[in-house]
Amino acid sequence: MSISTLDLVIIAVYLIGITAIGIRVGYRKSTTSREYFLAGKSLGWFTVGGAMFASNISTIHLVGLAAAGASVGLVMGNFEWMASFCLIVLALFFAPFYFRTGIQTLPQFLERRYSPAARTFLAAIAIFGALLIHIGISLYAGAKLFEAFLGIPVLGSILIISAVTVIYTVLGGLKAVVVTETIQTFLLLGGAVLITVLAINHLPSAGVHSYADFKAQLAPEQLSMIHPVHKANGHLNEYSWLAILLGYPVLGIWYWCSDQTIVQRVLGSRTERDGQNGALFAGFLKILPLFLMVVPGVIALVLVKNGAMSFGTTETGEPDYNTTLPNMINLLVPSGLKGLIAAGLLAALMSTIASALNSCATLISVDIVKRLNPAASDAHQVKAGRISAGVIMVLAILWSTQGGQFGTIFEAINKIPMIFAPAVTTVLVLGVFWERGTNRAALTTFSVGCAIGLAYFIMDMKSVGRLILDDAAPAFGGLVTDPVQGLGLPFMIVGPILTVFCVITYVIVSLLGAPPPREQLENTCWGSPLKAVTRTRITGIGDPRVVAMILCALMFVLYVFLR
Repeated sequence: MSISTLDLVIIAVYLIGITAIGIRVGYRKSTTSREYFLAGKSLGWFTVGGAMFASNISTIHLVGLAAAGASVGLVMGNFEWMASFCLIVLALFFAPFYFRTGIQTLPQFLERRYSPAARTFLAAIAIFGALLIHIGISLYAGAKLFEAFLGIPVLGSILIISAVTVIYTVLGGLKAVVVTETIQTFLLLGGAVLITVLAINHLPSAGVHSYADFKAQLAPEQLSMIHPVHKANGHLNEYSWLAILLGYPVLGIWYWCSDQTIVQRVLGSRTERDGQNGALFAGFLKILPLFLMVVPGVIALVLVKNGAMSFGTTETGEPDYNTTLPNMINLLVPSGLKGLIAAGLLAALMSTIASALNSCATLISVDIVKRLNPAASDAHQVKAGRISAGVIMVLAILWSTQGGQFGTIFEAINKIPMIFAPAVTTVLVLGVFWERGTNRAALTTFSVGCAIGLAYFIMDMKSVGRLILDDAAPAFGGLVTDPVQGLGLPFMIVGPILTVFCVITYVIVSLLGAPPPREQLENTCWGSPLKAVTRTRITGIGDPRVVAMILCALMFVLYVFLR
């Protein structure tokens, strides 16, 4: 893809500008750990919600959702819309505890509910997940996109993006991250709106003049959010309503309610209500990606069928749907605007990486450095955070070069968390809603659940399966996933199965031991979900419970419309 000098100037100005803004708003020579890691607890609900959304939406989403829209249709929007329900859970059930206990990290909460060992487990999982998923795979996805978009080699893209992001993140801390994320949210959404509008306007030139014409080009399931359990050939549907209903909460509660990268924005909120309504605002924003990122992929499929554009091809000659977004930009976006689109893509990528870097710095400083040296000063903690962010970035760069080992980027970012998400979700949910849950149960569930999850992940790797099977087909999907040469279990079904095993383990071990002391449950366990929603009187339309009901009602209407 060719790019004009003007586009390159726009990209360069953006990189310099966003770095300068991040350093300007966040850097202080003598900053406290509270200011550096939690932005001085000064964030309002709008900033919290926008920052959570920007932290979540990355180049993986822009590329992956467009590719998913072209390959399987609107059903992939469930990964965005189901997040709204998990954000309601965060706002109503978890955020009050997080805010009242004054924690800086999620592992600190587990220490109060269980023990220091549980804190260590979650801190290690969070750092591991951020390095592998939020930073490493995001870097690879962005580099592949810019290779197709700008012709920059993968390694070059990785190094440039890493350098710019790490500068303002390391120097500015959380405040720099959330302020730049707020700016980048508008830029990101603006770019997505532009591509969507240009794609719709291009349909008539491809012979599509009405919605009826558009619908006639697609299979019925392409425009449906709800798919049956089985495909026509009898195999389990990877994204059936059952798989989404049971599988997404496993990933969603881990990600939206316990992942430091996301929840740190709530921890930095000005008040408890700001944190709760900020999470709910992010839930409203999560409605948008279906229309701005998945729908353009569906439109691209129609354009391909009508000869207006084409997909790339894989080594086996199959359509490479990951080229959907760059090929649409090449077709639709005029010279001069490509730089703005590239800036939007950079915004998405840098937001995710910056968030993960700051979270890792917080976890290492608070959960490792401060614990090993309780007398460590604020200056020492901040210095340790800055150094650790740089080290994490180097490790992520090295890991990102291995991104091509996975079948697809989208598959990678959802299968990697299955190593630990079932265990984390079990320990967190049962710990908050069941007073009988014990520390020994939490530690056993972490150990056994993560071990089984890792075994599943390794066994389902295509390379491992091919070593075991002499006659593996070219399109072999893994010993667990593949419907012909494997068990035929989609990863969204594996998650609930692993979670059931974790729940059984947690309950049995808890019942075999003595109950936790009452003081350990104070401000860490509701005992019943009803206590969370009935503890105080509703104070008006701005009450988080009212906002949550409005969001639930809106989601119900949308699902009925696109069922």
